[in-house]
Amino acid sequence: MLNLKLPTDPNWANIAEKNLEEILTDHAYCEQKAASAAISFMVRYPEKEDLVTEMIKLAQEELDHFKMVHDHIKARGLKLGPERRDNYVNELRQFFNTGANKENILIYKLLLSAIIEARSCERFKILSENINDTELSGFYRQLMISEANHYTTFLAFAKKYGKDIMDVDKLWNDFLAFEAEVVKNYGKKEHIHG
Repeated sequence: MLNLKLPTDPNWANIAEKNLEEILTDHAYCEQKAASAAISFMVRYPEKEDLVTEMIKLAQEELDHFKMVHDHIKARGLKLGPERRDNYVNELRQFFNTGANKENILIYKLLLSAIIEARSCERFKILSENINDTELSGFYRQLMISEANHYTTFLAFAKKYGKDIMDVDKLWNDFLAFEAEVVKNYGKKEHIHG
């Protein structure tokens, strides 16, 4: 369903589980960045009423997820550390033509959001199936479903808005191949995309 070209090694969950404070902190900031991205779509494309309506819901959901992760951090006596850079996302951005027009940039940002949500969904699935902490395992199973819905939402909007201006399916397949090359360098740290 996610169509990712290179799966994450399930052993990544063992790396993540060895440092719960780090993985939870990184995860919290991923949720915060996702909420910010949803707000950015609203601000940049207010004329797209259906997108704005969906991004309002998504931003609220992502902030709820941030709170849930933060609650797990507090309940375990851990601390939310400083924000982490997401080099994976920064590398993915290099795929797209930054000099494009506003409509093309919308498609690029929607596809970027879709692939981030797809990879997050895959990583949450790995955590849910491979960590020994039953509470966190259930938590990540719940979030996996949510991320899958976000992935399909972003991809559907990209196809809707891009159908008359570009071959979105080809661009998406090329981007999936690019992401597979990028992600080869990750999966070695206790970060959601790291």
